[in-house]
Amino acid sequence: MAGTDRARKHSSKRDAILRVIRSTVSHPGAQWVYERLKPVIPALSLGTVYRNIKVFQEEKQVISVGVVNGEERFDGQVAPHPHFVCSRCGKIADLPCPGDQAIKGMAAAVPAAQPDFTIDYRKTVFYGLCGECRNAAPPVATAPSGAGDR
Repeated sequence: MAGTDRARKHSSKRDAILRVIRSTVSHPGAQWVYERLKPVIPALSLGTVYRNIKVFQEEKQVISVGVVNGEERFDGQVAPHPHFVCSRCGKIADLPCPGDQAIKGMAAAVPAAQPDFTIDYRKTVFYGLCGECRNAAPPVATAPSGAGDR
């Protein structure tokens, strides 16, 4: 019951945190949210940001994209959609899902194939290099020590 009461309370801090997450397509982490809001809400703590994001996840107002470069990242767009994560710089982008009907068909087939399984949600993440990282100069390979011309 206490958790339900907490989830129903609204505060200016909570509203600001959710607004910042929903206002960007960068899929921010808690630290990014904190850094954006601290100048306008001096009494804000990083702990408050983390606690509120947890509440938003419980209420299904934000989703976790996953941990990228050591930090959990979030999305205010909660409808199922795939993400792309750059393996080098950590950039996250939403991807269109033209095959959404096929995915829904696969999900519907699960109970027939595996009657003891139920699907609660889906999460599709593609990994690779973003255009910036792909076009960047590749790292210079160095010869192992002692492997010079002979």
